[in-house]
Amino acid sequence: MQTRFADGSAGDADYSKIGEGYARIRQPDPRIAAQVLDALDSLGRAERVLNVGAGAGSYEPTDRDVTAVEPSASMRAQRPAHLVRAIDATAQDLPFADDSFDASMASVTIHQWPDYRAGLREMRRVTTGPVVILTFDPVVAEHWWIQDYVPELLEIEAKRMPQIPDIVEALGGDAEVRKVMVPADSIDGFGQAFFARPERMLEPEVRRAMSAWSFVPAEAVERFERNLRADLESGAWDEKYGRFRTLPEFDGSLRLVVGKP
Repeated sequence: MQTRFADGSAGDADYSKIGEGYARIRQPDPRIAAQVLDALDSLGRAERVLNVGAGAGSYEPTDRDVTAVEPSASMRAQRPAHLVRAIDATAQDLPFADDSFDASMASVTIHQWPDYRAGLREMRRVTTGPVVILTFDPVVAEHWWIQDYVPELLEIEAKRMPQIPDIVEALGGDAEVRKVMVPADSIDGFGQAFFARPERMLEPEVRRAMSAWSFVPAEAVERFERNLRADLESGAWDEKYGRFRTLPEFDGSLRLVVGKP
């Protein structure tokens, strides 16, 4: 059964509680945005683009005819003025006719949908060209320091994130999977973006922009803050994990799944 929170949020996270300040932290990084746009245009320039679970508008192209769908009032209110107003609807029941769009996209959102397979089928129904899904592979590509400080976080994410083969199957079985490297100075503040900036993960506002943290038990959050702060102050973090500060980019398991018609 689909959950609807007070502000209309239709997934497993209540954005009326965690959505405050989201748009300040989760800004589209231009290097990732270029890869999303390339995927949207993989079968030719896509003029009519649908963004499902659009949130505050990250990675929406600004030079196309975009239609945005977002059930959370909190997130719709945070959309910048230069973007189109989002329609209050859900992925599982898109209010559009078949083949209404040249391409469609969903940016780090399908793990929150009550039935992501139904949502992907709906996206395929209304799209003549590529269906582009930006998501995280639940199989971690490389062990990194967050797993040692708060293993609960990755366990939660692994349960929420759909398996890449399952996404491909839901899109019709014909899809390309592209690796998206995470820049060390990414301005999009998802968790993996701070692999080289551990101090930022001590900021409550930063963690609030990552829905998985809302499911981590309070005692685990307190332990994480206490241990990470102590190790940063003592130098223990840099002694053990300092190499992450030197990496220009990191494989944080971010992937683009490009479904073909």
